[in-house]
Formats: sequence, C-alpha cells, structure tokens
Amino acid sequence: MLQPIQERYADLLVGYCTEVRPGDVVALDVGSEALPMARALTRAVLRAGARPLLRISYPQYEADLVTLASDDFLAAEPTVELEEIRRTDVSIRVDAPSDLRALQRADKTRIARLAKHREAVRRHRLAHTRWVGTLYPTVAAAVAAGMGLDDFETFVFGAMHLDQADPAAHWRALRELQARLIERLARARTLRVVGDGTDLSLSVAGRTWINSDGKRNMPSGEVFTAPVEDSAAGTIHFDVPSSVSGTLVRGVRLRFEAGLVVEASAEQGEDLLLAQLEVDPGARRLGEVGIGTNTKIQRPILHTLFDEKIGGTLHLALGNAYAESGGTNASSLHWDLIIDLRRGGRIELDGEAFQVDGSFV
Repeated sequence: MLQPIQERYADLLVGYCTEVRPGDVVALDVGSEALPMARALTRAVLRAGARPLLRISYPQYEADLVTLASDDFLAAEPTVELEEIRRTDVSIRVDAPSDLRALQRADKTRIARLAKHREAVRRHRLAHTRWVGTLYPTVAAAVAAGMGLDDFETFVFGAMHLDQADPAAHWRALRELQARLIERLARARTLRVVGDGTDLSLSVAGRTWINSDGKRNMPSGEVFTAPVEDSAAGTIHFDVPSSVSGTLVRGVRLRFEAGLVVEASAEQGEDLLLAQLEVDPGARRLGEVGIGTNTKIQRPILHTLFDEKIGGTLHLALGNAYAESGGTNASSLHWDLIIDLRRGGRIELDGEAFQVDGSFV
C-alpha cells in the first residue's frame, strides 16, 4: 500500500512539475532505494493517460561505469540512449542515494570522460523534454546531512511543501514572489557579490533571468541567469561544501580574469576541482549565477539540489549555460558552487544593495 505522501509526491512531479499529457512517453529514472516512488510515479503517469518508461538503477551503477567501461565505450557516441531520449516527451529523475562514497577513489579523469560521453543526451533532455529532478530521502542521505531518517524525511518533504494538502499552491505563490525579484534583476547590468574572502563582479546585461518555481527541480526556489561569458572578475570563496561523484569538496577559492578561472584551490577535494576545470575549454567559464529563495531550507545537506536553493545564498555554476537565459558557454560540466551570504555578505546591482545578510533590500 502506498503512503499518501508518496502519492502526493508523484502527483506533484507528474502534474505540476512536468504537466504530463495523454500520449506522452515519460522516462522514469528511479534509484533502487526509492522503489515505492517507482510505483507511485508509474500509477500517476498511467492515470494521466501517458506511457511510462521505467528504469531502476542500483547504488553502484555509476561506479561500475566509471571503473569498468572501456575506452571505446567512453569515446563512442551513445546512440541507443540518444534514440531513446529523442522519443521521450517527459523525463523524471528520482535520486535515492545509498552509497555516497562509491566513487570516492575513482579516477577523476574517467568521471569527467563519462560526463562528456553523456553530453549529447543531457543536452537533448534539457532542450527538448519537460524534465524534473528530485531527491527521495534515504538513510545514506540522512547520515550525510547529520540527521536521523525521520527528521530528514520531514526536512525533505517540508522543503517541497508535501506536508501541505495542496503543494502546488505554494509553488505558484513562490513564482509570484520571484517574479517581483526578476523585475529588478532584469534592469541590472552588473552584479557584484561581496563576502568573507569574496569580491566578484560580473555582467548580466541583456541576459534573461529564469524563475525556478519547481517546474524542473523539486524542491526549487531560485532565480538564475547566465553571466556574460568574458565578464567575471575578482575572487570568490565558496563556504558551502559539496559532494561530487562521492568526493567531498570544501573551501573552493576561484579567481577570475575576463571571465576565465585563472587560479583555483580547495581546502579538500582539490584534485577533483582541478580535473573538472580541464574537462573542456568551457569548464573554466561561468554558465550560471543563481540566488536561492527557499526559506524552508535553512542548512546545507551535501546535496546541491537543496543547498543551492537555501534562502540567502548565491551560487555560480562552472561550465555549461542554459540557452534560455541567453548564455552561450558550452561544456560537459555544470557544477554549482555555493556561498552563504546570511552573515556579512551582500549582493549589489549596478552599485546598489539588492540583498544584505541574506535579506532582500
């Protein structure tokens, strides 16, 4: 028997987030730790008159690909996967981590090569499908967040408003709030972020700000755009750690000149940072600047989907830009790095304060 929270969760993903329609082919990529969601999603897709295409992945799947795939495999075009995604209307991914360290000892260059192998599929999914990514609470993710499973479930479902009778109503209200922020951001030419060890300026002139209201990430709560590719100048210290392919990366410092990373270091995980910067020429430029607005998320949990949405934070993504925001930087990398501005940080637009200590002015 499915629990009401799972049914509500599936209905939110299939209804509000991706607006599944009769006849749609819906790819469901679900981690094995989230099997109850596999059934809930399949049932929701069928009720919508659509066709589910279900794939269950086991916890060490990525690690096996990275360590065992041949060089020919990594260099080849993913023809089967491309054909599948071209026939897909909707893509729903449910991450359910159970082995967060499976890739900790893996060759970082092979991790980057696997991402590059998948690049064409990822690009088609982003551009031509209605998609959403989400997280199902697991014991491993709870431990990484420093919580017990019950508390972590409350945190995760609360961040999505699944504890409410009508979660979609809350996301529509957030859309209206973020639309007002975008009215001001759209007039700005220059954005500057200042904090401890940070003073970075970049141009957003002529770029489109996107209202991330739960349609593609669940949970969501951010506004973002692509900086002008050659504009970033200065230094930034990212004080929110991240977990990348099982490797903890902490204390990243980057210095930019004319939009390009010219110096990079990390207190932990520096080998992965440097490997990622060498993936391709676009990896050293920024593809995104985003401002988190989700006040239901108050602390990082080592999962970017949540951490970049924390109200009072700003994140920059190294690598690929989303075309809808006007960005042109191309890369197989898109890595969001986060700075917490709630204690002594600020965002300025054209020299005027826009956010101080995490609160909008």
